Amino acid sequence: MTLSAAGTPDFRDPAPRGLCTDCGVSRMKDPSVCGKACQFIKPDYPALEKQVHGRWASDEGDERFFGVSPKMYRAALTPARTGAQWTGLTTRLAEQLLESGAVDAVLTMVPDSQDKWRPRPAIITDPADLVHARGMRMGYAPLLALLEPANDAGHKRIAVIGIPCQVYALRALEASLGFERIYVIGTPCSDNTTTENFHGFLALLTDAPETVTYLEFRADYHVELRFADGSQRVIPFLKLPLSDLPDDFFPVTCRTCVDYTNRLADITVGYMAGEGDQWLIVRNARGQEMLDGLAGEVTLATPGSRGKRAGSVRGFVANTKLAAGGLPLRRMPEWLRGIMAWLMPRIGPRGLEFARARVEMKAAETILHLRREEPAKMKNMVPAHVWNLAKPYDLQPLDGEQKD
Repeated sequence: MTLSAAGTPDFRDPAPRGLCTDCGVSRMKDPSVCGKACQFIKPDYPALEKQVHGRWASDEGDERFFGVSPKMYRAALTPARTGAQWTGLTTRLAEQLLESGAVDAVLTMVPDSQDKWRPRPAIITDPADLVHARGMRMGYAPLLALLEPANDAGHKRIAVIGIPCQVYALRALEASLGFERIYVIGTPCSDNTTTENFHGFLALLTDAPETVTYLEFRADYHVELRFADGSQRVIPFLKLPLSDLPDDFFPVTCRTCVDYTNRLADITVGYMAGEGDQWLIVRNARGQEMLDGLAGEVTLATPGSRGKRAGSVRGFVANTKLAAGGLPLRRMPEWLRGIMAWLMPRIGPRGLEFARARVEMKAAETILHLRREEPAKMKNMVPAHVWNLAKPYDLQPLDGEQKD
């Protein structure tokens, strides 16, 4: 397993650079390719969807929300892997690619040696080492800076496990990278923040943040914490101390994300429509090939969909407008919080309807925050699919905000 050792880029934290998630392209030999690769400059999703999937997403049905998605499943790896965030499906897909010889190396994230929550990019060539990639980490990590070292090491067939802004840049540069084959396992965006901010969030949730071993935002409107002594705590979303977080807890980049579901991955593995399992979107033949490689190891079912999202999304839009650039406000009497926390898992959107709600919320959030903080970028940065998602909530382009 290769970390930031000889021959790999310097992974020290960079200076803040506005709309940049430090995907790693700026650390490559020619950082000027950021102008072509960056999702936050002038994204062209239809062109890249056609390049990757052979067609662009339909404006109808669930592809309007999730991108090209000929097959979707509620999925679980059986048995679930110890130490996995969910069942271990994401890392098992990569593990199987290495075991079968389909790839020579996997580019992914592992924990920093000094801080288990800080992600560090790694080139993994031994399937056994993928155990280190299990679980969730928070913070920026320049994954794509490993593309050149991987190529220099002679790895011609690779897999990349990445989040949407990393995958967009990878696809934009893919033809010029010199690899024979690239498999892309995508995870949906998780509203990233700095590792330091994340430590501050943990400290608001527990008096012993150093003992937390696991944190997950679940689709049942709760956050789950696990601790080193084996204990567990579940907190309703409405009781999270969001009002105690700084306004810039989530950077502008994550509040202006135009791709929440990793539309350019070969296969997307998330949780939003999983209802306790994982949510799998097989986007093309390469994604199907990866899933077929796990025949007999994965339980597949049709995703469910319950409840109605419109009220929840409208409330989110109203709160985001009131927040004036910070986190959406959640101000209600404490006694009502308890009632709503009990009601939301029972009457709120679930399954695919929950996923649709989150995608519409992200579209609205993108427009509102860009309009407030970077209005000059809206014309080039907001794709048509984002405007289509926001339209039902009275968010339409103003003069100069959309290409002619």
